[in-house]
Amino acid sequence: MRRPKDYIIFPLDFSEYESVVKYVELLKDVVGVFKIGLELFISQGPGIVGAIRSICSNKIFLDLKLHDIPETVKRALLALTQYRPDFVTIHPELPKGFLEGLELYQTKVLGVTVLTSIDKDMLGFMGYKDEDISDLVIKRARLSKEIGCHGVICSGHEVKKIKEIFGESFITVVPGIRPKWVVSKDDQKRIMTPRDAIVSGADYLVIGRPIRDAKDPKSAALKISQEIESALKEI
Repeated sequence: MRRPKDYIIFPLDFSEYESVVKYVELLKDVVGVFKIGLELFISQGPGIVGAIRSICSNKIFLDLKLHDIPETVKRALLALTQYRPDFVTIHPELPKGFLEGLELYQTKVLGVTVLTSIDKDMLGFMGYKDEDISDLVIKRARLSKEIGCHGVICSGHEVKKIKEIFGESFITVVPGIRPKWVVSKDDQKRIMTPRDAIVSGADYLVIGRPIRDAKDPKSAALKISQEIESALKEI
């Protein structure tokens, strides 16, 4: 049975090794997953995965958003298997059934839908003037499902519909999580509270700044776990 902390993904958005060690040691008992993004992966290299695993047994999420021609993405995914990440992200513009037959071990591949930093104005600027954001998320979730992804990254606003269309086993990872007690002015546009995201059916919540920027990050993570626990009782 999953514990409330298992729903929390903490992004290690640092370039310095010392900061990574500091936060992994501080939060390993209060979050379930550590996310390695481009900044950390580029600055420290893939060896950072082993370094984290030498400290804790938490799940590892390689958020690299692989995006290239099919053969290049395939080779990159196969190269990543040596590090045994629990999750990895790709853009889903790939042939149907792309992931079938790939020996990825226990790695769950997640498709990127629409970044939560994008709002309707930005969507129009990108050439999708008549496209509703939620509709575009569903379209990209369908692409992700068709190529064989285990789930998607999406805002909390689309979770319920994604679950209804693609099934409960289709994983939804939700960034843009902001507890009500956090006053935040940042680049996230489509945000949601931990409680609302869990009630909607989210499987994982990416929570960075509300924990990292708190005076006591560990206490902040515990407070979010309590909110998640309360939300789970509502389901």
